[in-house]
Amino acid sequence: MASEWVSFNQAWLSGKEIEYVQKAVQGSLIAGNGPFTKRCEQFLESKLNCKRAFLTTSCTDALEMAALLLDISPGDEFIVPSYTFVSTANAFVLRGGTPIFVDIRPDTLNLDETKLESKISPRTKAILVVHYAGVGVEMETVMKIANKHNIPVVEDNAHGLLGTFEKKSLGRFGCLSTLSFHETKNFSCGEGGALLINDEKYIRRAEILRDKGTNRNQFFRGEVDKYTWVDIGSSFLPSDILAAFLLAQFEHHEFIQSSRKKLWETYYQALGTWALENLVKLPYVPPHCGQAYHMFYLLLPTLAERDRFLAHMKNLKISSVFHYQPLHLSPEGVKLGGRKGQCPVTESVSDCLARLPFYTGMNEETVARVIAGVRSFKMSQKQKIAA
Repeated sequence: MASEWVSFNQAWLSGKEIEYVQKAVQGSLIAGNGPFTKRCEQFLESKLNCKRAFLTTSCTDALEMAALLLDISPGDEFIVPSYTFVSTANAFVLRGGTPIFVDIRPDTLNLDETKLESKISPRTKAILVVHYAGVGVEMETVMKIANKHNIPVVEDNAHGLLGTFEKKSLGRFGCLSTLSFHETKNFSCGEGGALLINDEKYIRRAEILRDKGTNRNQFFRGEVDKYTWVDIGSSFLPSDILAAFLLAQFEHHEFIQSSRKKLWETYYQALGTWALENLVKLPYVPPHCGQAYHMFYLLLPTLAERDRFLAHMKNLKISSVFHYQPLHLSPEGVKLGGRKGQCPVTESVSDCLARLPFYTGMNEETVARVIAGVRSFKMSQKQKIAA
């Protein structure tokens, strides 16, 4: 009914989640690293061809593990796009690192690789890239620069599971990569994440860090006669109940991705003419990128037009929302050296971006209602004159 709200996101269920959770509960192990955890990790390792996948309680925890594995400490710098979720930077700041904010490209909204090398200093210990909306960063250039300066790269791939760059899976370029299984992501268990390891030298320590700094897993494998505290770490391991829920999603990955692809393409085709008439930019996907179909956004011409658009959609009872605020202009970001004008594209995009409802299983009636709502918004006379 048109009187009902169109939500921005809705959880999609395959129908197997409750069955698998029940099996986990009835099994002998509901804590972490049980049979469902192992099956989820095997799925990721098989699909992405990474050396090792470790499920975590969140993408934030996976990023914190990455900072630990890279031995980030006070005085170290790390390069990070300002247009990202706070966890990308915060995980490294927690270890004492100083963020060096870099601007984004105006087309893909990913880290601007042409500005990367100028940000490198003798104190740079890591380069963090974010595959925004599941569209790949220009990883060939990034890796060339990183290898030249011998700096490890960490991919925040919260948006991009099953996306590709030059036919190679996102998450397979850097030495470490992170995933999110938050309820807003393509594959979800409510809250969850994963750390992917592409460099074998990090595997053994990652296992220890995830298990509170102990060598318990070595004990279970019979490699040591008792387990004890051997390193720093934390409780990064999720319950096998969550993994059971997640596995049911992974098993339906083809349907999930095809459903989201159809929705994305429907929006793109239906809104093209309207976007041109109203000076709105639609998402850009380079031909060498296979996107993950994580979201669909619009870039309005000004902050005033974006806010007017959001109000327009709200009046129609359709949830449309903005996204990240620039990290370099946040209170904590300013304390760490951020300043206005430092990342002008980020500042502009943050002011102008609006996201449309986007989730697996959106029915045709709801999609049509969103499209009609968007098309009924017209650029203001003031903006027309300015254009």
